Amino acid sequence: MIKILIVEDESIIRKGLIYTINWLEMGCIVIGDAENGEKGLEKINKLLPDVVITDIKMPRINGLEMIEKAKKKFDFETIIISSYSEFEYAKQAIHLEVFDYLLKPIDEEKLKKIIEKVKIKIKDKKIYNEIKEKIENKKENLEIININYYMYSNEQISKRILKMIEYIKENYNKKISIEDIADKLDCSSGYLSRKFREETGITFNNFVNKYKIQKSIELLNSGKYKVYEIADMLGFNNYKYFAQVFKNYMNCSPLKFINTQK
Repeated sequence: MIKILIVEDESIIRKGLIYTINWLEMGCIVIGDAENGEKGLEKINKLLPDVVITDIKMPRINGLEMIEKAKKKFDFETIIISSYSEFEYAKQAIHLEVFDYLLKPIDEEKLKKIIEKVKIKIKDKKIYNEIKEKIENKKENLEIININYYMYSNEQISKRILKMIEYIKENYNKKISIEDIADKLDCSSGYLSRKFREETGITFNNFVNKYKIQKSIELLNSGKYKVYEIADMLGFNNYKYFAQVFKNYMNCSPLKFINTQK
């Protein structure tokens, strides 16, 4: 269940968001609300929400100041609600990594779509953090790929490269080649390969392999599958090739990695 905190100084809007929207249907629960940024900051500290939905202009501390202060200590996603006159100002808050924006009056269908997207990001982030923790605990050397960083937080990534990353995320269980993606995007594989490295700082094949290894660690830790099954689930040609790629990144075989988790 995704925990929501609503911070809005206009009582009618705040109560409308709390009581007129079917949060449970979206897999969410409103754990609290606040009428200004100062109290919102207190609630973030106390309740640790997954998502903060906040207005910008509020007494004492405005929404952007509240987010900036809270982000120094806590990890959460933010959805800004604002009037049209504030909208351009809100979009400038890139450094706060605001997830999305909504104009008043709130369109419930747009809100639902944003919530579905933010739920995916939160789930991916949780998996990413779990993998990172397990790898760090075992002192392994895989520099893991945070898909969210590229898909949500980095405006330097072009739409074409974002499409490539989305394709990797959706098709990691298959054999992925840059030639296949080049055909879909109607451009040369050489050009895509060069642009991908320029914008991400990593080669396409390295990116794909690292993401597949991350997914393999997730599957290995579940204890539900045999190594050869995982190799097949990740689109590797055979078990031996998967084991070789795994060892290249983790300095140990998949079986040894499993044994270190016991």
